Amino acid sequence: MRKFNRTRGDRKLFLKNIAHNLVLKERMQTTEARAKEIRPIVERLLAIAKRGDIASFRRLLTVLPKVSAEKLFHDIAPRYKERNGGALRIILQGKTRKRDGAHTAIIEFV
Repeated sequence: MRKFNRTRGDRKLFLKNIAHNLVLKERMQTTEARAKEIRPIVERLLAIAKRGDIASFRRLLTVLPKVSAEKLFHDIAPRYKERNGGALRIILQGKTRKRDGAHTAIIEFV
């Protein structure tokens, strides 16, 4: 697990916010480390959303804000109903950010 120079609580909130943004935008540019860390989290949330019952929706609400939980449950999950996994794609860009030299990547739904 990458720590991102944050305490446990801050890191948890940080990853929730990235997951929220990814669900809303469905495609985002970020660092390679952040993309690799957020991928299993969002795929797990998608697996919960694919069940399609009210208990699954309530589980999503414990992790995501209502706007992104509704979008994941009603819009994104039905698209991947037949797919067993691998709903997210990470595209390494091969360039770095100027300020810190971090490698950038694009993470998106397939």
